[in-house]
Amino acid sequence: MTTEMSSMERVMTALDFKEPDRVPLFLLFSMYGAKELGLGIKKYFSDPDNVVKAQIYMKEKYRNDCYYASTYVAVEVEACGGEVIFSENGPPNAGRPIIKHSQDILSFDPPKVKQTKCLLNTLEIIQKLKNHSDSVPIIGTVVSPFSLPVMQMGFDKYLDLMYDDRQLFADLMSKNEAFCVEWANAQLAAGATAIVYFDPVSSPSIIPREMYLKTGFEVARRTIPRINGATATHFASGNSLPIIDDIVKTGTAAIGVSSMEDIGEIKQKCHGKLSIIGNLNGIEMCHWSIEDTQAAVKNIITKGAKGGGLVISDNHGEIPFQVKEETLHAIADAVKKWGHY
Repeated sequence: MTTEMSSMERVMTALDFKEPDRVPLFLLFSMYGAKELGLGIKKYFSDPDNVVKAQIYMKEKYRNDCYYASTYVAVEVEACGGEVIFSENGPPNAGRPIIKHSQDILSFDPPKVKQTKCLLNTLEIIQKLKNHSDSVPIIGTVVSPFSLPVMQMGFDKYLDLMYDDRQLFADLMSKNEAFCVEWANAQLAAGATAIVYFDPVSSPSIIPREMYLKTGFEVARRTIPRINGATATHFASGNSLPIIDDIVKTGTAAIGVSSMEDIGEIKQKCHGKLSIIGNLNGIEMCHWSIEDTQAAVKNIITKGAKGGGLVISDNHGEIPFQVKEETLHAIADAVKKWGHY
């Protein structure tokens, strides 16, 4: 009988393309902790201790294999002085763009991590989770320098910049890269095990590969090697199959993959080069029956588990607020039932 591993041992074994005692499970809870504690989402995120308490509780309750130190994606815009819009049952979103005209890039200064309260809150969360346990991976997050401008200036203006003004585009990338590296390394220094590098704009679902190779790919090749720890590039539900060979060249260790792509085909292209994180459909998960849940988990394990290199997770990087507890328990049950090698 295989000896039961700690979450850290299980995850590290899988990421080393070896077979642990069972497939690791990452339920990436951010705002879901507010639901567990019975708090409003804004109040929940106002105190780092709320997040720490919920992460520890949810790890045990749902047999999760990580702590997710991320609060909300818009925190990086908030750090720049931007507005965050909170809702009752969904993720906080960025408000009005902080870069209103492309020429504003010239005077834009990225935040200093150690002088920014909302970022310091995340570092406090990481430190306290690290103090609580060394045997559970702590996942930090950054938005890639290439995808962050969608929140900084709006999608339409950013696409115009990307295609029409390469000098200002380069200036913005340089500033965002410096911030991304500082922010990622601060999280690692605080105790994060690895960094999820969210880069949805690089997905072929958003831009063609030819443009990616000139933009997001080059940004990632400059940025990821400067991060002092392992990274997982995540496309937040976007496709990745057409650019997997390119992603390998950025130096990232893993990818978050879409539920719209076949996990077996992805595994075939990635094995020995990139570990896979995914690819449960978080939106459909809100309506799954127990049978639907079991079938989805079993399919991923059957097609992607052999030889290690697989972590089961949702495909967007966040468990929706509307997912039922029964579904989350069913995911963990299915991993326990079918996840042994």
